[in-house]
Amino acid sequence: MIQKNQEYDVTIVDLTYEGMGVAKIDHYPLFIENTLPGEEVRIKVLKVGKKFGFGKVMEFYKTSPDRIPSEEKKWTQTGIAPLQHMRYEAQLAFKKRQVEECLHKMHCDEVQVHDTTPSPQQMHYRNKAQVPVRVVDGKMEVGFYRKNSHQFISIQNFGIQQEDIDDALQVIARILTEFGVSAYNEERHEGVLRHIIVRQGYYSKEMMVTLVTRKKKLFQGQQLAQRIIEEIPTVVSVMQNINDQKTNVIMGEKTICLAGKGRIEDEMLGHTFQISAPSFYQVNTPQAEAMYQKAIDLAHLSKDMIAIDAYCGIGTITLSVAPHVKEIYGVEVVAPAIDNAKENAKENEMTNVHFAVGKAEEVLPKWQEEGIQPDVVFVDPPRKGLARSFVETTIELAPEKIAYISCNPATFARDVALFKEAGYRLDEVYPYDMFPQTTHVECVGVLYKQN
Repeated sequence: MIQKNQEYDVTIVDLTYEGMGVAKIDHYPLFIENTLPGEEVRIKVLKVGKKFGFGKVMEFYKTSPDRIPSEEKKWTQTGIAPLQHMRYEAQLAFKKRQVEECLHKMHCDEVQVHDTTPSPQQMHYRNKAQVPVRVVDGKMEVGFYRKNSHQFISIQNFGIQQEDIDDALQVIARILTEFGVSAYNEERHEGVLRHIIVRQGYYSKEMMVTLVTRKKKLFQGQQLAQRIIEEIPTVVSVMQNINDQKTNVIMGEKTICLAGKGRIEDEMLGHTFQISAPSFYQVNTPQAEAMYQKAIDLAHLSKDMIAIDAYCGIGTITLSVAPHVKEIYGVEVVAPAIDNAKENAKENEMTNVHFAVGKAEEVLPKWQEEGIQPDVVFVDPPRKGLARSFVETTIELAPEKIAYISCNPATFARDVALFKEAGYRLDEVYPYDMFPQTTHVECVGVLYKQN
């Protein structure tokens, strides 16, 4: 019987999707952070459940050839970089295996999974930071919570964020201290500042700072915002987002401009995009460009085709596809994103682009009634994948191709299996490492309708 606080000598036999090593004692699995397959370690059991437990390493007897020295203990403790101890080539292989196993579980073994495309940058690649704050010894500090706890850990170098963003966070924290802004206390639901969000254009270098506050009232908010702009020359926009809910959701619904302009600008695949505070925009710009280009290439587009972008956001995929097709229609449930998308189409002088607000599964049938019959449908859904109703709607529309960009191989494989049942086939899939040092993997594949 495995007992808490007992120590055991074990061999790591596998790695979970969360990047934790797996050891087994009498067929009972134990999950151990910062371990790799093949390693022999002494562990201490931290938690025992009915089906599995958790342990921590006390001593390494034998290490994996894929192990490299960890740069910063805090990155592992907070989950910022759970794979930082793993050689990058091994990370890529681990991510390919995730995609293969997800497809295997859905009986899609015939699909060829290519090697994971590496990120051009393995560190300092994120163009966006969302960090909670705490006042420590009278000073505002930024950081993250220790995994599975409410313990705040102050961090200066986040490792995976653009270095300009790390520097900006420290300056902003100092200014907030000088202005006497209090930090939000989630247990008591009091205090002012909940999060700082910093976003920087990869090409433009324009920076937007969003202060997420518990209430609209922010003492000397405009002066504070102006000071941020004065001290950080790349900041062109300081926004305030109000989130008065007792929730772990970061942003609320209302955003106001405190200083500068309400948007920042950046480029993707040669097109210019206006990005607002709540908009979704891929955090690893060069890798997103490579992934979108692969989807375009695999879809074999032509100038006589009609395309639909079903989760279009601010129009990054829509505008990237537009030069290759006759017409493209974008739909998105978030109205401000569609406002951005329309502005972006206008700024890029795209006349064959059309946008609508609403749920894709409701808008697509209306378009069909208007005589719009797509040859290809592009989808880039959130982690939960496609709604079943959307899959059914798309099957009824019967496009020749469905170009699927996914940030979750499990829901990707689930949706592929549904399309497969309806007569679509997926020949190959390309994994992309959008988030080096983490366990996440994105992938691209195009499903073809079989006649």
